[in-house]
Amino acid sequence: IDEIEALSSIYGEDWCVVDEDEKIYCIKINDCLDHPKWTLCLQVILPPGYPTAEPPIYQLNAPWLRGQDYVELANSLEEIYVQNLGESILYLWVEKIREVLIEKAQSSDPEPDIKKTSEEVDEGDGDDFLLDYQPVQEDPTKILNYITSESQEVDEELPSIHHGNPITDRRSTFQAHLAPVVTPRQVSR
Repeated sequence: IDEIEALSSIYGEDWCVVDEDEKIYCIKINDCLDHPKWTLCLQVILPPGYPTAEPPIYQLNAPWLRGQDYVELANSLEEIYVQNLGESILYLWVEKIREVLIEKAQSSDPEPDIKKTSEEVDEGDGDDFLLDYQPVQEDPTKILNYITSESQEVDEELPSIHHGNPITDRRSTFQAHLAPVVTPRQVSR
């Protein structure tokens, strides 16, 4: 309880209580620049045994965080937990994530490549959103060839995932993720 109160006062509006009874919290972390390029949302669930016997259950949410970047950051958080067994670690996690974001901002990494597939439309009250949908024009023979070759290939390539910009509405953040699939196997993968 003391840790949650401290984090709430330290991080202010960036700290969000998702569900007080289930102890689910979310914090928006950025690279501390005037116009942040790199932002990440850390969602944590504090199990009954936290901090003495169980680690927090966490999820890292950012459209740019994939592959090796995700693995490295997750390993860093788990290492912090192991080094501080039995102690409150949420503050350490948030500051580690902020440190990674600052390093990315100061390095030569370009801004996150987020393909915008949805946009917020301001019509009066601002609660309406319009999905900017443009159907993909594919050659039907290409699709048919893909479907027939899919049954022959064991390691098929996953489709690219398009990420929309996060939209925040009343302390909730939403983000669309879309991928074109043509086989049931792609759906399950």
